[in-house]
Amino acid sequence: MSSESSETKTKILSAALRLLVASSGKDVRMSDIAKAAGVSRQAIYLNFESRTELMVATVQYGDQVNDATSQVQKWRDAEGIDKLDAWIEFWGNYLPQIFGVAKALMVARETDEAAAAAWHDRMADVRRSCHKTICSLDQTGVLADGWKIKPAADVLWTLLSVAGYEQLTVDAKWSTKQYVKQMQASARHLFVARHAIGDVR
Repeated sequence: MSSESSETKTKILSAALRLLVASSGKDVRMSDIAKAAGVSRQAIYLNFESRTELMVATVQYGDQVNDATSQVQKWRDAEGIDKLDAWIEFWGNYLPQIFGVAKALMVARETDEAAAAAWHDRMADVRRSCHKTICSLDQTGVLADGWKIKPAADVLWTLLSVAGYEQLTVDAKWSTKQYVKQMQASARHLFVARHAIGDVR
């Protein structure tokens, strides 16, 4: 990819991200993105084959802007209970950084197939990370009795949903610190064997 093409692609992704957040995902047209990026609609389609591809790439671009790879490294290096705590610490602190675009996709996905595809792509990534976290509990022998890996991962994924985060931090006015602490305590109570952990205060 030439430097000019790379620069154009970055302009498009940056504009798409700004518009998604500003409009909560409603009625963001390709022509609007082109205008905001200072490029033609043709330039968008030269860089992205479809609106769906652009939406997915925009979410991934947001991760790059927020340096998600660096922020999630503690979770990647951890095992067992530490991995569970590290995942919730990462996700709880990362959600405020991406909430604008996440909310935009949540709102738009009901009527916008491209937004829905981007949303499902992101949620699939989160679900895989929840699965890896539960697998680590199992591999280190501390997964609570009665759980199989898949349903435990699904419940953890649901516990950490964007909608739940919004309800607790926006509606119930929890701080990010309180959210992380309570989600860690709840997840430990649900998924960690009693012999492996004391009371979480």
